[in-house]
Amino acid sequence: MGMVEEFKEFISGGNVIDLAVGVIVGGASGKIVDSLVKDVIMPPIGLLMGGVDFSKLSIPLKAASTGPDGKEIAAVSINYGMFINEVISFLILMFAVFMMVKAVNKIRKPKPEPAPAGPTQEDLLAEIRDLLKK
Repeated sequence: MGMVEEFKEFISGGNVIDLAVGVIVGGASGKIVDSLVKDVIMPPIGLLMGGVDFSKLSIPLKAASTGPDGKEIAAVSINYGMFINEVISFLILMFAVFMMVKAVNKIRKPKPEPAPAGPTQEDLLAEIRDLLKK
């Protein structure tokens, strides 16, 4: 089998299509979760903490300045508030994925097979009778 045929077989396999769909759905749901965190969850938390806007929390390392050629040099800062937003977004998204995988596993879980039926009472009594005859 040549490389081209092997590649065609790989592409036509269901796993590649499932992966592509997963990436697209993941990207779309990531944007929704990002908006949920930034626009719905963090504002009330910031309000409870005294009106803090988490997206603006940062540690300035160097102030903005103007270079010798007259161009503005941007400020340098550690934006830990944005990092907090991203961590919360990640945790919410991972929880949603966990719940979805848990539901799929529950659906896919094979039904337990019933235990094999043991001997009937009559079979046991017949066996006892045969042992007593010996």
